[in-house]
Amino acid sequence: MKLLFDLFPVILFFVAFKFQGIYVATGVAIAATVAQVAWVLLRGRKVANMQWMSLAIIVLFGGATLLLRDETFIKWKPTVLYWLAGGLFLGGLAFRTNLIKAVMSEGIALPEEAWTKLCVAWGAFFLFKGALNLWVAYTFDTDTWVNFKLFGGMGLMLLFVLAQAFWIAKYLPDEAAKAEPAPDIPKP
Repeated sequence: MKLLFDLFPVILFFVAFKFQGIYVATGVAIAATVAQVAWVLLRGRKVANMQWMSLAIIVLFGGATLLLRDETFIKWKPTVLYWLAGGLFLGGLAFRTNLIKAVMSEGIALPEEAWTKLCVAWGAFFLFKGALNLWVAYTFDTDTWVNFKLFGGMGLMLLFVLAQAFWIAKYLPDEAAKAEPAPDIPKP
């Protein structure tokens, strides 16, 4: 459910673009992101830093798109968000703060070296995803970019999370081995 909630503005952007074009879709994305943050606040919950960043970036870049009637700004929005996230993950390590560990360590125990590799992987992934967004935005038409934004972005994230899960699994204790008692072997 949280995934659907997080994708809410992107899905609405996609649908609005298909029916009304980039400028209406941009306005819808701004409104959806504002509504998303308002909903979290009205429920008395804490708005995640990433949601605040996304709100600021969509208002800034989406606003510039609407004000200047130039779709270039909205195409840069995902890249700016991804590069900020990647920079935060990698920059945090420079200050001995592992943001991935801070978020995930409550539910999983990994060696410190694994946490560092995981944080670097997330940082590099977001930097790559931002660069890929620009490549698609400047190489293909806007319709292709919008399709990539939803389906390509979501697909890449899913593949990355699955690869990460398989990689993390090698550090987890073997639950099957702990659950099965060793067979009794009679002594001669």
